[in-house]
Amino acid sequence: MLSAEKDGCRSNSVYNPYNDRVYETKSDFSGYRFLGNSGKWFLVVDSRMKLYIIDVFSEKRIDLPPLESFKGSHFKILRDGEENVKHMQMADNDPFRDEFPHAAEDLRGRLWVEDKNGNYVVVWQFEKNQFLGFCRTGDDHYREIPTQLEVQRELRGLYDMVLKGYNLYVFATREFIRHLDLSGQDEDGFKDVSEKHRLPMWMPRLTMKERESRNQLKCIPSNKGIAVTRAGQVLLVYTFDLGTSESHRMFRLYKRDPKDLDPKTLDTWLLEVHSLGDEALFLDLGITVPADHTLGIEPNSIYFTRGDRIRHKESSCLDICVFNLITKTIKRFHGLSNFNFYDAQWFLPS
Repeated sequence: MLSAEKDGCRSNSVYNPYNDRVYETKSDFSGYRFLGNSGKWFLVVDSRMKLYIIDVFSEKRIDLPPLESFKGSHFKILRDGEENVKHMQMADNDPFRDEFPHAAEDLRGRLWVEDKNGNYVVVWQFEKNQFLGFCRTGDDHYREIPTQLEVQRELRGLYDMVLKGYNLYVFATREFIRHLDLSGQDEDGFKDVSEKHRLPMWMPRLTMKERESRNQLKCIPSNKGIAVTRAGQVLLVYTFDLGTSESHRMFRLYKRDPKDLDPKTLDTWLLEVHSLGDEALFLDLGITVPADHTLGIEPNSIYFTRGDRIRHKESSCLDICVFNLITKTIKRFHGLSNFNFYDAQWFLPS
Protein backbone atom coordinates (compact mmCIF):
# COMPACT_ATOMS: atom_id res chain seq x y z
CA MET A 1 0.00 0.00 0.00
CA LEU A 2 1.51 3.30 -1.14
CA SER A 3 0.56 6.68 0.30
CA ALA A 4 1.62 9.49 -2.01
CA GLU A 5 1.41 13.25 -2.01
CA LYS A 6 1.29 15.45 -5.12
CA ASP A 7 0.49 19.16 -5.28
CA GLY A 8 -0.64 19.05 -1.66
CA CYS A 9 -3.14 16.23 -2.28
CA ARG A 10 -2.79 12.78 -0.75
CA SER A 11 -3.78 9.56 -2.49
CA ASN A 12 -3.32 5.81 -2.05
CA SER A 13 -2.45 3.11 -4.53
CA VAL A 14 -1.38 -0.53 -4.50
CA TYR A 15 1.90 -1.80 -5.91
CA ASN A 16 2.40 -5.45 -6.93
CA PRO A 17 6.15 -6.22 -7.11
CA TYR A 18 5.47 -9.53 -8.88
CA ASN A 19 4.38 -7.76 -12.07
CA ASP A 20 5.87 -4.34 -11.25
CA ARG A 21 2.56 -2.52 -11.57
CA VAL A 22 0.85 0.24 -9.60
CA TYR A 23 -2.94 0.10 -9.27
CA GLU A 24 -5.19 2.93 -8.13
CA THR A 25 -7.59 1.97 -5.35
CA LYS A 26 -11.32 2.18 -6.13
CA SER A 27 -12.13 3.88 -2.84
CA ASP A 28 -10.89 7.24 -1.63
CA PHE A 29 -8.60 6.68 1.36
CA SER A 30 -7.04 10.15 1.29
CA GLY A 31 -8.47 11.10 4.69
CA TYR A 32 -6.97 8.13 6.54
CA ARG A 33 -3.68 7.31 8.21
CA PHE A 34 -2.82 3.62 7.86
CA LEU A 35 -1.74 2.15 11.20
CA GLY A 36 -1.53 -1.58 10.54
CA ASN A 37 -2.93 -4.38 8.42
CA SER A 38 -3.99 -8.00 8.34
CA GLY A 39 -4.67 -9.57 4.96
CA LYS A 40 -6.77 -7.16 2.88
CA TRP A 41 -7.89 -5.30 6.01
CA PHE A 42 -6.27 -2.11 7.29
CA LEU A 43 -6.57 -0.38 10.65
CA VAL A 44 -6.95 3.35 9.92
CA VAL A 45 -7.60 6.59 11.78
CA ASP A 46 -9.14 9.74 10.33
CA SER A 47 -8.42 13.37 11.19
CA ARG A 48 -11.13 13.35 13.89
CA MET A 49 -9.41 10.52 15.79
CA LYS A 50 -11.96 7.89 14.76
CA LEU A 51 -10.74 4.34 14.14
CA TYR A 52 -11.98 1.99 11.43
CA ILE A 53 -11.09 -1.31 9.80
CA ILE A 54 -11.38 -1.05 6.00
CA ASP A 55 -11.22 -3.54 3.14
CA VAL A 56 -8.88 -1.93 0.59
CA PHE A 57 -10.54 -3.80 -2.29
CA SER A 58 -14.14 -2.89 -1.55
CA GLU A 59 -16.32 -0.30 0.14
CA LYS A 60 -16.65 -2.37 3.33
CA ARG A 61 -15.80 -0.57 6.56
CA ILE A 62 -16.06 -1.60 10.20
CA ASP A 63 -16.58 1.28 12.64
CA LEU A 64 -14.62 0.74 15.85
CA PRO A 65 -15.58 2.10 19.28
CA PRO A 66 -14.69 5.74 19.93
CA LEU A 67 -11.43 6.27 21.81
CA GLU A 68 -13.30 7.89 24.69
CA SER A 69 -15.08 4.56 25.31
CA PHE A 70 -11.77 3.36 26.81
CA LYS A 71 -12.26 1.66 30.21
CA GLY A 72 -9.36 1.11 32.55
CA SER A 73 -8.35 1.23 36.18
CA HIS A 74 -5.51 3.74 35.71
CA PHE A 75 -6.40 6.10 32.85
CA LYS A 76 -9.37 7.59 31.06
CA ILE A 77 -9.75 9.33 27.69
CA LEU A 78 -11.88 12.38 26.90
CA ARG A 79 -12.65 14.36 23.76
CA ASP A 80 -10.61 17.53 23.30
CA GLY A 81 -12.29 19.35 20.43
CA GLU A 82 -13.28 17.82 17.10
CA GLU A 83 -9.86 16.50 16.09
CA ASN A 84 -8.14 15.57 19.35
CA VAL A 85 -8.50 13.53 22.50
CA LYS A 86 -6.69 13.71 25.83
CA HIS A 87 -5.90 11.16 28.48
CA MET A 88 -5.40 11.56 32.23
CA GLN A 89 -4.92 9.40 35.28
CA MET A 90 -7.94 8.23 37.24
CA ALA A 91 -7.87 10.78 40.07
CA ASP A 92 -11.22 12.51 40.10
CA ASN A 93 -10.46 14.38 43.33
CA ASP A 94 -7.30 16.04 41.97
CA PRO A 95 -8.10 19.31 40.15
CA PHE A 96 -4.44 19.75 39.15
CA ARG A 97 -3.90 16.38 37.47
CA ASP A 98 -2.00 16.40 34.19
CA GLU A 99 -3.84 16.09 30.91
CA PHE A 100 -2.08 14.75 27.80
CA PRO A 101 -3.52 15.81 24.40
CA HIS A 102 -3.23 13.59 21.33
CA ALA A 103 -3.79 13.98 17.59
CA ALA A 104 -4.12 11.28 14.92
CA GLU A 105 -0.35 11.40 14.30
CA ASP A 106 0.26 10.08 17.85
CA LEU A 107 -1.57 6.79 17.33
CA ARG A 108 0.24 3.49 16.69
CA GLY A 109 -1.63 0.26 16.13
CA ARG A 110 -1.75 -3.42 15.25
CA LEU A 111 -4.55 -5.44 13.66
CA TRP A 112 -5.35 -9.11 13.28
CA VAL A 113 -8.34 -10.43 11.30
CA GLU A 114 -9.26 -14.12 11.10
CA ASP A 115 -9.58 -15.19 7.45
CA LYS A 116 -12.37 -17.74 7.99
CA ASN A 117 -14.86 -15.87 10.18
CA GLY A 118 -13.71 -12.26 10.09
CA ASN A 119 -13.17 -11.99 13.86
CA TYR A 120 -10.67 -9.28 14.70
CA VAL A 121 -8.42 -7.88 17.41
CA VAL A 122 -7.25 -4.25 17.50
CA VAL A 123 -4.43 -2.93 19.69
CA TRP A 124 -3.38 0.73 19.77
CA GLN A 125 -1.19 3.09 21.75
CA PHE A 126 -0.55 6.81 22.04
CA GLU A 127 3.16 6.82 21.27
CA LYS A 128 5.48 6.57 24.29
CA ASN A 129 2.64 6.51 26.82
CA GLN A 130 1.93 4.18 29.72
CA PHE A 131 -0.91 2.03 28.42
CA LEU A 132 -2.37 0.19 25.44
CA GLY A 133 -5.99 -0.04 24.39
CA PHE A 134 -7.53 -3.09 22.73
CA CYS A 135 -10.85 -4.46 21.56
CA ARG A 136 -12.17 -7.59 19.91
CA THR A 137 -15.09 -8.39 17.62
CA GLY A 138 -18.35 -7.22 19.20
CA ASP A 139 -16.79 -4.99 21.86
CA ASP A 140 -18.35 -1.55 22.37
CA HIS A 141 -15.33 -0.18 24.25
CA TYR A 142 -11.56 -0.58 24.61
CA ARG A 143 -9.89 -2.31 27.53
CA GLU A 144 -6.70 -1.11 29.18
CA ILE A 145 -3.32 -2.88 29.16
CA PRO A 146 -0.92 -1.03 31.50
CA THR A 147 2.70 -0.92 30.35
CA GLN A 148 4.14 0.64 33.52
CA LEU A 149 1.78 0.61 36.51
CA GLU A 150 1.40 -2.76 38.26
CA VAL A 151 3.67 -4.45 35.69
CA GLN A 152 6.66 -6.58 36.63
CA ARG A 153 9.82 -4.46 36.50
CA GLU A 154 11.49 -6.38 33.66
CA LEU A 155 8.35 -6.24 31.50
CA ARG A 156 7.60 -2.51 31.77
CA GLY A 157 7.55 -0.14 28.83
CA LEU A 158 7.19 -0.75 25.13
CA TYR A 159 9.75 -0.52 22.35
CA ASP A 160 7.92 -2.65 19.79
CA MET A 161 4.90 -4.95 19.63
CA VAL A 162 3.58 -7.72 17.39
CA LEU A 163 0.03 -9.05 17.24
CA LYS A 164 -0.35 -12.63 16.02
CA GLY A 165 -3.86 -13.96 16.48
CA TYR A 166 -4.89 -13.34 20.08
CA ASN A 167 -1.24 -13.25 21.14
CA LEU A 168 0.35 -9.87 21.77
CA TYR A 169 4.14 -9.78 22.08
CA VAL A 170 5.62 -6.63 23.63
CA PHE A 171 9.34 -5.82 23.44
CA ALA A 172 9.82 -4.09 26.80
CA THR A 173 12.31 -1.29 27.27
CA ARG A 174 14.56 -3.55 29.39
CA GLU A 175 14.67 -5.95 26.40
CA PHE A 176 12.50 -8.69 27.86
CA ILE A 177 9.48 -10.09 26.00
CA ARG A 178 6.04 -9.65 27.53
CA HIS A 179 3.57 -12.16 26.08
CA LEU A 180 -0.15 -11.48 26.59
CA ASP A 181 -3.11 -13.69 25.68
CA LEU A 182 -5.97 -11.40 24.59
CA SER A 183 -8.62 -14.11 24.28
CA GLY A 184 -9.74 -13.90 27.93
CA GLN A 185 -13.37 -13.34 28.88
CA ASP A 186 -12.80 -11.76 32.29
CA GLU A 187 -13.00 -8.04 33.02
CA ASP A 188 -9.40 -7.30 32.02
CA GLY A 189 -9.71 -9.42 28.88
CA PHE A 190 -6.06 -10.51 28.86
CA LYS A 191 -3.67 -12.82 30.66
CA ASP A 192 0.10 -12.55 31.04
CA VAL A 193 1.67 -15.79 29.77
CA SER A 194 5.26 -14.50 29.55
CA GLU A 195 8.14 -16.92 29.96
CA LYS A 196 10.25 -16.31 33.04
CA HIS A 197 13.67 -15.38 31.70
CA ARG A 198 16.38 -14.11 34.02
CA LEU A 199 18.32 -12.23 31.36
CA PRO A 200 17.24 -9.72 28.66
CA MET A 201 17.48 -10.42 24.93
CA TRP A 202 21.07 -9.26 24.61
CA MET A 203 22.82 -9.47 21.28
CA PRO A 204 25.87 -11.79 21.45
CA ARG A 205 29.37 -10.36 21.73
CA LEU A 206 31.04 -9.74 18.40
CA THR A 207 34.27 -11.49 17.52
CA MET A 208 37.30 -9.39 16.57
CA LYS A 209 36.73 -10.28 12.90
CA GLU A 210 33.07 -9.23 13.08
CA ARG A 211 33.99 -5.91 14.71
CA GLU A 212 36.56 -5.18 12.02
CA SER A 213 34.08 -6.07 9.27
CA ARG A 214 31.41 -3.78 10.69
CA ASN A 215 33.89 -0.96 11.11
CA GLN A 216 34.90 -1.28 7.45
CA LEU A 217 31.26 -1.18 6.36
CA LYS A 218 30.58 1.69 8.78
CA CYS A 219 27.62 -0.17 10.26
CA ILE A 220 25.42 2.09 12.35
CA PRO A 221 22.60 0.42 14.34
CA SER A 222 19.42 2.23 13.30
CA ASN A 223 16.64 0.16 14.86
CA LYS A 224 15.82 -2.94 16.84
CA GLY A 225 12.48 -4.66 17.15
CA ILE A 226 10.87 -8.08 17.31
CA ALA A 227 9.18 -10.51 14.96
CA VAL A 228 7.31 -13.76 15.55
CA THR A 229 7.71 -16.86 13.39
CA ARG A 230 4.87 -19.14 12.28
CA ALA A 231 5.90 -21.51 15.08
CA GLY A 232 5.54 -18.73 17.67
CA GLN A 233 9.25 -18.11 18.26
CA VAL A 234 10.20 -14.51 19.01
CA LEU A 235 13.11 -13.09 17.00
CA LEU A 236 15.10 -9.96 17.77
CA VAL A 237 15.62 -7.95 14.58
CA TYR A 238 18.50 -5.49 14.24
CA THR A 239 18.62 -3.04 11.36
CA PHE A 240 21.93 -1.40 10.41
CA ASP A 241 22.60 1.54 8.13
CA LEU A 242 25.72 1.12 5.99
CA GLY A 243 27.81 4.18 5.24
CA THR A 244 29.93 2.72 2.43
CA SER A 245 27.60 0.37 0.59
CA GLU A 246 25.18 0.83 -2.28
CA SER A 247 22.70 -1.38 -0.45
CA HIS A 248 22.63 1.10 2.47
CA ARG A 249 21.02 -1.39 4.82
CA MET A 250 21.67 -4.71 6.56
CA PHE A 251 19.67 -6.94 8.90
CA ARG A 252 20.56 -9.42 11.63
CA LEU A 253 18.16 -11.84 13.34
CA TYR A 254 18.62 -13.45 16.76
CA LYS A 255 16.72 -15.91 18.93
CA ARG A 256 17.01 -17.10 22.51
CA ASP A 257 19.18 -20.07 23.35
CA PRO A 258 16.83 -22.89 24.54
CA LYS A 259 19.17 -23.33 27.53
CA ASP A 260 18.12 -19.90 28.78
CA LEU A 261 15.10 -21.38 30.61
CA ASP A 262 17.26 -23.94 32.42
CA PRO A 263 17.73 -22.70 36.02
CA LYS A 264 21.25 -24.16 36.01
CA THR A 265 22.30 -21.86 33.18
CA LEU A 266 24.15 -18.86 34.58
CA ASP A 267 24.70 -16.80 31.44
CA THR A 268 23.42 -17.11 27.88
CA TRP A 269 23.54 -14.94 24.78
CA LEU A 270 21.23 -14.87 21.82
CA LEU A 271 21.92 -17.13 18.86
CA GLU A 272 22.08 -15.60 15.40
CA VAL A 273 19.50 -16.85 12.91
CA HIS A 274 21.15 -17.37 9.54
CA SER A 275 18.15 -18.83 7.74
CA LEU A 276 14.36 -18.56 7.87
CA GLY A 277 13.99 -21.73 5.84
CA ASP A 278 11.03 -21.58 3.49
CA GLU A 279 9.60 -18.48 5.16
CA ALA A 280 9.75 -14.72 4.62
CA LEU A 281 9.64 -11.99 7.25
CA PHE A 282 7.38 -8.96 6.76
CA LEU A 283 8.61 -6.39 9.25
CA ASP A 284 5.56 -4.13 8.82
CA LEU A 285 3.53 -7.02 10.24
CA GLY A 286 6.22 -8.43 12.51
CA ILE A 287 5.52 -12.01 11.39
CA THR A 288 6.88 -14.66 9.05
CA VAL A 289 4.76 -16.24 6.30
CA PRO A 290 5.30 -19.19 3.95
CA ALA A 291 7.31 -18.38 0.85
CA ASP A 292 5.24 -18.60 -2.32
CA HIS A 293 6.90 -18.18 -5.70
CA THR A 294 3.52 -17.93 -7.46
CA LEU A 295 2.81 -14.80 -5.37
CA GLY A 296 6.35 -13.47 -5.55
CA ILE A 297 7.09 -14.09 -1.84
CA GLU A 298 10.75 -15.08 -1.72
CA PRO A 299 12.11 -17.48 0.93
CA ASN A 300 14.72 -16.33 3.43
CA SER A 301 13.82 -12.71 2.74
CA ILE A 302 12.99 -9.69 4.88
CA TYR A 303 10.41 -7.26 3.47
CA PHE A 304 11.02 -3.75 4.80
CA THR A 305 9.64 -0.22 4.51
CA ARG A 306 10.66 1.60 7.69
CA GLY A 307 11.93 0.67 11.13
CA ASP A 308 9.79 2.92 13.32
CA ARG A 309 6.26 1.71 12.67
CA ILE A 310 5.52 1.56 16.41
CA ARG A 311 8.12 3.88 17.94
CA HIS A 312 8.74 6.95 15.77
CA LYS A 313 12.24 8.23 15.06
CA GLU A 314 12.95 11.74 13.78
CA SER A 315 15.60 10.52 11.34
CA SER A 316 13.54 7.68 9.87
CA CYS A 317 13.14 7.45 6.10
CA LEU A 318 11.06 5.26 3.83
CA ASP A 319 13.00 2.45 2.12
CA ILE A 320 10.89 -0.10 0.22
CA CYS A 321 13.16 -3.11 -0.21
CA VAL A 322 13.67 -6.86 0.19
CA PHE A 323 16.77 -8.20 1.97
CA ASN A 324 17.99 -11.73 1.21
CA LEU A 325 19.22 -13.29 4.45
CA ILE A 326 21.45 -15.83 2.66
CA THR A 327 23.19 -13.64 0.06
CA LYS A 328 23.05 -10.45 2.23
CA THR A 329 21.87 -8.49 -0.82
CA ILE A 330 19.06 -5.97 -1.17
CA LYS A 331 16.51 -5.63 -3.96
CA ARG A 332 14.71 -2.34 -4.55
CA PHE A 333 11.94 -1.45 -6.97
CA HIS A 334 13.15 1.22 -9.34
CA GLY A 335 9.72 1.51 -10.93
CA LEU A 336 8.65 3.37 -7.79
CA SER A 337 11.41 5.98 -7.99
CA ASN A 338 9.20 8.47 -9.87
CA PHE A 339 6.58 8.58 -7.10
CA ASN A 340 6.62 10.87 -4.06
CA PHE A 341 5.58 8.54 -1.25
CA TYR A 342 5.38 9.65 2.35
CA ASP A 343 4.52 6.16 3.61
CA ALA A 344 4.13 2.55 2.48
CA GLN A 345 3.25 -0.80 4.05
CA TRP A 346 3.65 -4.34 2.81
CA PHE A 347 0.43 -6.36 3.01
CA LEU A 348 -0.71 -9.83 1.95
CA PRO A 349 -4.18 -9.84 0.35
CA SER A 350 -6.12 -12.92 1.36
